[in-house]
Amino acid sequence: MTEDKKEKPSENIKQEENKKDQPDVAETEQTEDVEGLKKGLLELKDKYLRLYADFENYKRVVAKEKEELIRYSNEELMKELLSVIDHLELALQHSSNNETSTALAEGVKMTLKELKTILEKFGLVTIEALGKPFDPFVHHAMSQIESEENDENTVITEFRKGYMLKDRILRAALVGVSKKPSQQVKIDSEEE
Repeated sequence: MTEDKKEKPSENIKQEENKKDQPDVAETEQTEDVEGLKKGLLELKDKYLRLYADFENYKRVVAKEKEELIRYSNEELMKELLSVIDHLELALQHSSNNETSTALAEGVKMTLKELKTILEKFGLVTIEALGKPFDPFVHHAMSQIESEENDENTVITEFRKGYMLKDRILRAALVGVSKKPSQQVKIDSEEE
């Protein structure tokens, strides 16, 4: 039995030496845990940076929309008032032919001027059409009129004025656009 006892301590020494040569299981688990935590931390950091970038973009979009909302907040009111301007202008056209209503015409003219001044202060701009080249973004062609005096695609008649609110079209101008007389008409007139 003494021999057995002697062998056992030497086995214990060998086992301890083997344990020193092999990494400790607890140390290996700790290393894996640290690597897992680092990987998780990097993923969370990446998610945070993406979320932060999305939030900054959202703030920019909301600020732009808010600015545009404030800038064009009067758009509906301006559209409604355009018909009032049209009616006042029509009243002036009809009253200019009648001499008995000059005082009334003068009052309408002053009212129209005041209304336009107020609306211009808030960004209403009249689209100048007569004599300008036809632009489909600001003009709506109602007819083509043959004309030798004007260049082709030039606005020569304005049926209804157009208006812009700052840089946005509220209402396109209704216009008549010039075109060159057709060749058939020239040939017929030369034969006569």
